[in-house]
Amino acid sequence: MKDILRALQFFQAESSRIAVVVVLMVSSIGANLLKPWPLAILIDCLFGQKPLPALLQGWSGPEDKGALLLMLGLVVLFLHLGQGGLSAGQNYLAIQIGLSGLRRVRNAMFGCLQRLSLRFHHGSQSGDLIHRAAWDTYSFQTLFQQGLLTALSAALSLLLMVVVMWRLSVLLTLVALLVVPLLVLVIRHFGRRMTERGLAAQQADSAVTSFVQQSIVALPLIQSYTREGDEEKAFSVRTAAAQEKRLTQHGWELLYWLAVSVVFAFGTAGLLWAGSRQVMAGHLTVGTLLVFLEYLRQFYEPLNQLTHVGATTASAVVGTRRVFEILDTPEEVRDAPDARAVGPGAAALAVQGNLEFERVTFGYASDRPVLLDVSFRVQAGQSVAIIGPSGVGKTTLLNLLPRFFDPVKGAVKLEGIDLRQLRLADLRRQIALVLQEPLLLPASLAENIAYGNPKATQAEIEGAARAANAHEFIARMPEAYRTIVGDGGARLSVGERQRINLARAFLKNAPILVLDEPTSALDAESEAQVVASLFKLMAGRTTLMVAHRLSTIRRVDKILVLQEGRLVEEGSPAELVEKQGYYARVTSGQVALE
Repeated sequence: MKDILRALQFFQAESSRIAVVVVLMVSSIGANLLKPWPLAILIDCLFGQKPLPALLQGWSGPEDKGALLLMLGLVVLFLHLGQGGLSAGQNYLAIQIGLSGLRRVRNAMFGCLQRLSLRFHHGSQSGDLIHRAAWDTYSFQTLFQQGLLTALSAALSLLLMVVVMWRLSVLLTLVALLVVPLLVLVIRHFGRRMTERGLAAQQADSAVTSFVQQSIVALPLIQSYTREGDEEKAFSVRTAAAQEKRLTQHGWELLYWLAVSVVFAFGTAGLLWAGSRQVMAGHLTVGTLLVFLEYLRQFYEPLNQLTHVGATTASAVVGTRRVFEILDTPEEVRDAPDARAVGPGAAALAVQGNLEFERVTFGYASDRPVLLDVSFRVQAGQSVAIIGPSGVGKTTLLNLLPRFFDPVKGAVKLEGIDLRQLRLADLRRQIALVLQEPLLLPASLAENIAYGNPKATQAEIEGAARAANAHEFIARMPEAYRTIVGDGGARLSVGERQRINLARAFLKNAPILVLDEPTSALDAESEAQVVASLFKLMAGRTTLMVAHRLSTIRRVDKILVLQEGRLVEEGSPAELVEKQGYYARVTSGQVALE
């Protein structure tokens, strides 16, 4: 119940429209209850001897029977059309509200995924996250429409029908109500099992989605090693598991509905037997019996809906729980309550680019530290290269600057202030990041370059592209800066993509530059162009880079050497050559840069 109430909070903003839905619902139920009465009047009063109701006393003459018959026919038509129109209006508005709530859930889910740290995303399967954001969120709409509104409609229908049936026949109403306790037992017995099987089925489907996403990413590897058949077998294992879990879930649902049908069968048989005896005893007219039988049919329909609501709600709750698991994940990196502004402004921290790592320790798992007691300083405008064997924490060290992670121990400082005391968004505006794998969004080249500065003018965008040696190849594109790239767009080489990333960094014009092996995937010609742009970009900025080219490393002000997570060497290229350590072995060719 706690999860259901929490899920329905996403629909609170629609309270006024929900009230309209309830009004339409009550009106539709009322019209439905009136449907059989014209037939009862026709049988008992027109063809029988029962007096007409007070409202129809003026139609008592034999010559008026034709007019009365016409009027009753029109009333039947009006009731059916009116009830259909009210029901359609109610359902359409309910669908609108359900989709609005679904949109809110998806927006909250996406926003949460954007805020969660890289540690969370590194420890999660992207396919599973996609499945939760795209498919599990439908559970909220289901819970509202097929859960709350269906339950409310069925409950109101039952209440009003019981009141009318009670007035018609107390005995038959009591017989009908005998099935309610049996239905409650069925719901309680099967509900928990359906929830458990539903969760297992959702997880199995999520595993299928994750495997598809993983295979698409790794397709070049799979095809180059001719492992397509093995991957198909592995995928078949997962689809078989998903099939089994879903079959088990639906099996329990079928057992549930079978039990409900058995309860309804006994209830219907009992009511028919008791009702027939009442008619034969003269306690009910034929018309009243027909009304009661129609109400009896309608009485079981909302009961049947309520029992189906149990299965629907049980399945939907599983999906909402999987969404709440993400929404409830604590944000590892967030603003402190008294976080200080960074940038222009009287009270804001003015950034020159002075950095300090003070005894920093970090690990993705508590028992496996990646960085151990790392300390160093970088003066404003200095360029620093970070080198060392693969897996020693070079990229991790860079990721601490924009606070993709926070240190487990120690502090990273900007202008002497712990980064955790600064506003996160302000801090990240002071850092331009260029990654090893250049990232492009499915948008125009101009939009990609201006991603960090959306208000940039066309002249500013072109200026950044020229600084990154990208203007010439952009000008040759079919629509120049309006050319769409990324998924489904024009194909660019790795070197061209990297120069777009550099243009993006130029346009951001941040005082701190972070470079994570930006030339590692380039050919010699592309590398020469990118390196020329890099050093132009680095001018006047505090720069930390992970690099693997000696030609690049030799041009920096300072080199940091990491080994086994510790800082073992620090100094200018010339100083480290004299120390005859790791860097000296690299320059002499004894050790290859990684």
